[in-house]
Amino acid sequence: MQIQTPDWVKNAVFYQIFPDRFARAKQRHRKLLKSMRWEDWDATPTLQGYKGGDLWGIIEKLDYIQDLGVNAIYFTPIFQSASNHRYHTHDYYQVDPMLGGNEAFRELLEAAHERDIKVVLDGVFNHSSRGFFFFHDVLENGDHSPWIDWFRIHQFPLHPYTGEFPAGYEGWDNNRALPVFNHDNPEVREYIMEIAEYWIKFGIDGWRLDVPFEVKTPGFWQEFRDRVKALNPEAYIVGEVWGDSRQWLDGTQFDGVMNYLFAGPTIAFAAGDRVVLDQVQSRDYQPYPPMFAGEYAQKMQDLLKLYPWEIQLTQLNLLASHDTARLMTIAGGDRPSIELCTLLLMTFPGAPSIYYGDEVGLPGAIDPDSRRGFPLESNWDYKIYECHRQLVKLRHAYPALRTGDYKVLYAEGTTYVFARTLDDQTVIIAVNVGTVAVKAAIHWNKTELKTHPNRIVYGNAELIWNEQELEIDLPERSGSIVI
Repeated sequence: MQIQTPDWVKNAVFYQIFPDRFARAKQRHRKLLKSMRWEDWDATPTLQGYKGGDLWGIIEKLDYIQDLGVNAIYFTPIFQSASNHRYHTHDYYQVDPMLGGNEAFRELLEAAHERDIKVVLDGVFNHSSRGFFFFHDVLENGDHSPWIDWFRIHQFPLHPYTGEFPAGYEGWDNNRALPVFNHDNPEVREYIMEIAEYWIKFGIDGWRLDVPFEVKTPGFWQEFRDRVKALNPEAYIVGEVWGDSRQWLDGTQFDGVMNYLFAGPTIAFAAGDRVVLDQVQSRDYQPYPPMFAGEYAQKMQDLLKLYPWEIQLTQLNLLASHDTARLMTIAGGDRPSIELCTLLLMTFPGAPSIYYGDEVGLPGAIDPDSRRGFPLESNWDYKIYECHRQLVKLRHAYPALRTGDYKVLYAEGTTYVFARTLDDQTVIIAVNVGTVAVKAAIHWNKTELKTHPNRIVYGNAELIWNEQELEIDLPERSGSIVI
């Protein structure tokens, strides 16, 4: 079977936005809440508090997003919900009124598409919420409800709010707020498929699927793909799977997954013993213990062998998300760690994803602290911002950095050098994560690398050509791109 994935994703740089925390609209709009006392924007986030970010605010920031070089946005959930993160869905057909409703989303979608920015929504289809109408009917009417078989009900009465008694139904991760759908019920299955189709028809460019590994019904995700791709063959389907994802990346289900298998080793290599263990030990992607270049090279080569190349090019690569601590905090505030990780992110096969605020050095411990309000410009780290802008620009400028082959040239101690090659274009990326300057000598193989890169477009390495050998001198804690 020939695997097909969306071409635009191979050339995309994503920006992940948590809508409540990115921007409040400055212009006047008709709002549901006119005098709401939002949580202070710069205060430490709480589990239940709202900061009042909305879709109109995001529209006002699209010029900033475009200037960064971003051409795709992934939104965490935007549908009506009684939680600031909106993973507790009340109504899959209504954008949350606090965000501006369907009207604001229509406006945002059109404004993004005018700028050639794609929009991917978060689909929470494993579970709904206590406030979801169908489940609320079960709560009100018990075994008389026509919706009983839509959920995994074990016994009555149900206890959705108190822990003193058994819930009586299955909640995701034993959370009573999140009743799990019965995906074996054909009506539930059709309902979810129709939601997916509705928003694709509305104009979105793809779905990010929340905990899709929890849906065990045979053929479910295959049908989801078929239904979505029938409406838009270029729609992107990406799953939240943290580990080995081969069972979903066979070409019949997802186009990619959130590539935590890239994130963990990359942070372990670039940040090393600077990683603050308290911020990572409770998470699955394990960006620790520190890693030398040889081990990192092996991890990356093993990862690139795991899935077909067509899938590799549409993986969603990341360094942080709403489910992890932010890189600034993980690395103990060490700017070189962030710059080195970002260099590796922007030069790896697949679509890089920036978690909003990471590009300006926003800190944040594990959630909810990683979901802070986007900072005022006066609080930006401009060196990190310029690092992101430069690297995104270079990725767009050189096709080899997007779809070229990945070849490890040198991996010893703290030094890692690899090439991205496409046709006659060769781009070399050299990284030294150590605290002393290093020299890396690379023997040139004409059959593999047809051009002789000699111009540094990023970083401050020094190059010396000696017949068929290239010597790269790298300062401590630095990386360079050579073309």
